Amino acid sequence: MQNRNQLIVSEGYPFIVLFGFVTLVFALLGWIFLTLLFLFLTLFSTYFFRNPERVIPAGEDLLIAPADGKVIFVGEVQENRYFKEPVTKVSIFMSVFNVHVNRVPCGGKVIDMYYNKGGFVNASYDKASESNEQSGILLERADGSKILFVQIAGLIARRIVTYPVIGDLLQCGTRYGLIRFGSRVDIYFPKTADVTVTLGERTVAGETVLGTLS
Repeated sequence: MQNRNQLIVSEGYPFIVLFGFVTLVFALLGWIFLTLLFLFLTLFSTYFFRNPERVIPAGEDLLIAPADGKVIFVGEVQENRYFKEPVTKVSIFMSVFNVHVNRVPCGGKVIDMYYNKGGFVNASYDKASESNEQSGILLERADGSKILFVQIAGLIARRIVTYPVIGDLLQCGTRYGLIRFGSRVDIYFPKTADVTVTLGERTVAGETVLGTLS
């Protein structure tokens, strides 16, 4: 996977360099307000694309949070693309102040992927799961159980980045993509799982345990 051992993800470099260059130009011209504005944008871009290391909990059956943010939904839904039956869904909303690097919620093999172009409804709204631009990965664990996790663009997000391809073997907690700039991740898994995360809880990607898969 990309962006290992990097303090800033590579996708952020174009923004940081551009804003930094414009800041320098305005500073040389003596335009104080615009210099300060683009200095702020440079610093914010550096902050937004930060890529901290995480300590992955040990346990083959653990389901780990794929995103930093706030849990805005925990419950049973009907998933018709792959499961075609009621499953458990957890939705995590990422504000522009959260780390936006997404991590694999459990180990397994990528057996299918999809991408849907769509709108940019506020990602905190439940209808964003259906109407917004999104990219999904269907993962099959060694025991045959399947997990679906979906990156969903938000109100001002305009690009979803997903690294894996079908056939890849993914390890729990590894980086698998990101979304610019404000978004959510939905995770769908069998109802037999023991869910421990609660509505409103703050999650840390790669560290917070969502539940245990049986």
